[in-house]
Amino acid sequence: MTFAGVNYLAIVIAAVLAAWYMGFGRTWTAALGTAPEKMQAARSEPGAYLPFIYTFAAELVMAWTLAGIIGHIGPPTLRSGVISAAFCWFGFVLAAMLVNNSFAKRDRRLLWIDGGHWLIVLLLMGAIVGVMGTK
Repeated sequence: MTFAGVNYLAIVIAAVLAAWYMGFGRTWTAALGTAPEKMQAARSEPGAYLPFIYTFAAELVMAWTLAGIIGHIGPPTLRSGVISAAFCWFGFVLAAMLVNNSFAKRDRRLLWIDGGHWLIVLLLMGAIVGVMGTK
């Protein structure tokens, strides 16, 4: 299940496992300054499912991109996958989030929760892609 050295099964698995984040929903909602009742009401609005679809699609793109990066630095390994993921997170994700959250004057908990989420997502993706390689 590969194309141009990318293992698509690894990409799908990596994107699915990225759903661990939902356990921080209450703290995240509080850091946003949104009442839980408002979030609950939003779930019944038309299109309330769309953020979940967008998230999964974005995570597929992230896993595919990370697989391309890992594949370009040499044979995929657990080590190369995790190191590449950490560098991508630090250089692109955390840096951009820090700028955006600073200008928006957001609660620092959002940076820690969201930044931690994306770090673990990328590390999981890097590990899975690194281990599964192009098999």
